[in-house]
Amino acid sequence: QVQLVESGGGLVQAGGSLRLSCAASGRPLSSYIVGWFRQAPGKEREFLIRISWSGISTNYADSVKGRFTISRDNAKNTVYLQMNSLKAEDTAVYYCAARRYPGPTRSRDDYDYWGQGTQVTVSS
Repeated sequence: QVQLVESGGGLVQAGGSLRLSCAASGRPLSSYIVGWFRQAPGKEREFLIRISWSGISTNYADSVKGRFTISRDNAKNTVYLQMNSLKAEDTAVYYCAARRYPGPTRSRDDYDYWGQGTQVTVSS
């Protein structure tokens, strides 16, 4: 079983950037497909982006394409979410999630393991 911990959230002005980290323990993160989601108050948890075991394949939601980038460093057991050109509507709690086997990866139910989330607030 893998445990995930997000970090790097905070307060940033619109147009700014943040890099979130998802650090794993318990098992090598290289064994998992990893995705990032976010949830704003009163809204459903939204898929943003995911990366394959090797890091070669990625998949983005339209809402973040061109602004957010996912990467992984399996040697550090960490996946990163680089967020650029942030907007007020990006304000949410951001979660990383992991799944062990191939399959759908755009829904909350597609993942087996979750971090506790990190708050991102973008001021306009």
